[in-house]
Amino acid sequence: MSESGTRGSGASGSGTSGSGRSADEVIDVVDERDRVVGQVRRGEAYARGLRHRCVFVLARDGAGRVFVHRRTPDKLVFPSLYDMFVGGVVGAGEEYDEAALREAEEELGVSGLPRPSHLFTFLYDDGADRTWWSAVYEVRCDLPVRPQAEEVAWYDFLPEEEVERRLGEWEWVPDGLAAYERLRVYRAGARGNGTA
Repeated sequence: MSESGTRGSGASGSGTSGSGRSADEVIDVVDERDRVVGQVRRGEAYARGLRHRCVFVLARDGAGRVFVHRRTPDKLVFPSLYDMFVGGVVGAGEEYDEAALREAEEELGVSGLPRPSHLFTFLYDDGADRTWWSAVYEVRCDLPVRPQAEEVAWYDFLPEEEVERRLGEWEWVPDGLAAYERLRVYRAGARGNGTA
């Protein structure tokens, strides 16, 4: 489905606002083993290429379709690119599981989601001072979504086959693509082990 034929732009959230989470938000800096070694403001972590923590949540509706969105042009990282995950930076002292639920509810504009299921964690590193520990989750969202206008410029739930087709057509966030590729490998391994 083309962007013009889908649900359109983001709307105001449901009272959970990510507007307080900005370049001034304090986050944990971590080492190559994901151990906390300090704390800085998020903007400083990006500017200095400091390793930190992020969560990626693949949200599906009751029909199994994947929530896909285009980021707003004023995002600190990867503005105006498409993403098949909701999520973001883990706050200082926050656990991955807490951040996954918070970020999913904030970006989808819902409350009362079930706790996202943790699938795996990997170290994202683009070789150009963008590196973060990335915890990948999945959640089912049967609630009507109202994404934050300041986070999401466009969105829709797409069948996974369409997501796959759009991988070569749309410009995607590179860390999301890395997570999605690892998710494919994870699923293939789970199927091979009889656990999928």
